[in-house]
Amino acid sequence: MLDRPLPEGVRRRVVALVADAFGGLTVAELPPQLRQYARFTPSRRARFAGNAMAAALESHTFFRQRVGDRLREAEPELAAAVESGTVPAAANPVDVAAVAYVLRPAGWAKLVAAAGEEAQRVRAEQADEEAAREVRTLREELAEARATARREAERARAELEASRKESDVLQRKLRSAVSDIRRGEAALRKSAAELESVRNHAAQEKATADSEARRLKARLAEAESALEASRRAVREGRSVEDMRLRLLLDTVLDAAQGLRRELALPPASSHPADSVDAVEPGRMTPKDIATRALSETDPALLDQLLALPQAHLVVDGYNVTKTGYPTMPLEKQRLRLLGGLAVLAAQTGAEMTCVFDGAELAAPVLLAPPRGVRVLFSKPGQTADELIRRLVRAEPPGRPVVVVSADREVADGVARAGARPVASTLLLKRLSRT
Repeated sequence: MLDRPLPEGVRRRVVALVADAFGGLTVAELPPQLRQYARFTPSRRARFAGNAMAAALESHTFFRQRVGDRLREAEPELAAAVESGTVPAAANPVDVAAVAYVLRPAGWAKLVAAAGEEAQRVRAEQADEEAAREVRTLREELAEARATARREAERARAELEASRKESDVLQRKLRSAVSDIRRGEAALRKSAAELESVRNHAAQEKATADSEARRLKARLAEAESALEASRRAVREGRSVEDMRLRLLLDTVLDAAQGLRRELALPPASSHPADSVDAVEPGRMTPKDIATRALSETDPALLDQLLALPQAHLVVDGYNVTKTGYPTMPLEKQRLRLLGGLAVLAAQTGAEMTCVFDGAELAAPVLLAPPRGVRVLFSKPGQTADELIRRLVRAEPPGRPVVVVSADREVADGVARAGARPVASTLLLKRLSRT
């Protein structure tokens, strides 16, 4: 055993040898505290696990033996010489001590101690040589500094003499300049008095101009107020007349539509010539017409409904998304459905309203509605079905309203209010074609 710590150079060499041999060992051959460094490079292992590897080498005999096996493979000649006790004279003492510390042959402690003493002797010799070189360098620098100082002193004396001569010239110039400054100060005081007189006169004129400008601004503000009042009166009068005309026109149109529904009048599309019995070219029989009827699951039915004038499509959002793509998160369900409705709105020009159940929302939904689609969430305590029925009741009688929902109760309720219910699968089929 060693009676003193490893010399620092020998310790660094031991850590480097262990770090190089580390990569050739399996995880099972490593001590538990070193397994976390198994994937490190040798340089990183030496930097971050040096102390841990030195401790493991001392306390784990099997680990030291496996490192020794790897060392014998990497340095066979040096390892054989150390184990046989015949160390080459030209070998580095630090390398010899590091190999002896890992392999632990007979007398290894003496080898390590001798290597430490040799390393200290080498360091001492190097320090002496370095000190001698430093002394020589300092002597050369001192001689050069002395020569430089003599040159600088001579130059400083010459500059001092020149400065004295220049100082005499500057003093004469200074006395002349002081005389000129005094004359200039007298002229400046005279100019300042004249400037103060001009400023007082300008301040009086500015005060007069400001007073006139305020009077003109007041008159301009009065004129602008009068002009704005007259424009507002004209706009209000025009908007009132437009509103009255529009209300009268809507009343007449609603009355005509109500009268048509009340009397159940068919469209006035027949003429006397149509009553003459004859065969018209291209005329279809009732059987042919029956074959053209669309089923309730045909997406073309939705296109026909949305082609009606002023059609309004109301969509039960979660009913459709949970039917079509129930495994997606709610946020992605909403985005996918709204993207399809935006394309459908652009294709058909119909009004689109998508309703989602907002009763379980813990915070406002950060959602930008796409172009052409109105997005609504039900209030707390209210379901999406109730909001859909309120939307249908808000529409005027006679307007085509199509409600998409697979909920039978919703479909029956909107049908009683005059809307046309369709299944959610029908909308999903239609969106799959966009």
